[in-house]
Amino acid sequence: MSNEEFRAALARLAAGVVLVTAQEPPLDEDGRGEDVGMTATAFMSVSLDPPLVMVSLRNDSRMDDLLSEQPLWAVSVLAESQRHIAGRFAMKGRISDRLLFEDIPYTRGEVTGAPLAGGALATLECRTEQRVLAGDHTLVIGRVLGARVESGESGPLTYFRGRYRQLG
Repeated sequence: MSNEEFRAALARLAAGVVLVTAQEPPLDEDGRGEDVGMTATAFMSVSLDPPLVMVSLRNDSRMDDLLSEQPLWAVSVLAESQRHIAGRFAMKGRISDRLLFEDIPYTRGEVTGAPLAGGALATLECRTEQRVLAGDHTLVIGRVLGARVESGESGPLTYFRGRYRQLG
């Protein structure tokens, strides 16, 4: 089986789209660390008791490196109207994370300090419980420390056959 055959087969699996965020530790006592974000489609619930979720990160990516040191992170479940956010944080060779967050409305998580995308369907604040090396990715399992659900009626942003989609 070739990599292309494998990718083509898995492209037929629809996935929800999330923004994973964390804050780098500050360089000094007076500063705030830089915000880091990435789009992910490999995200899932793992357990209800205790509440656990999992995200898959490409090995040696900026987020993988950060979450190997920073145990606190957050997830924003993106709405169908947030395709621009997903695309922005998924770009290869992208601009700095500081500029990526510049014109996106967000609040800071009370527990993690990580950015939570405004208008997201739901947000979760997490603490890493376990990291599992799996091929060219690391599975990061996090305990959910807090969750918030928005009351809006928007549908979820999904990813199918290499494109962002809307349900319905």
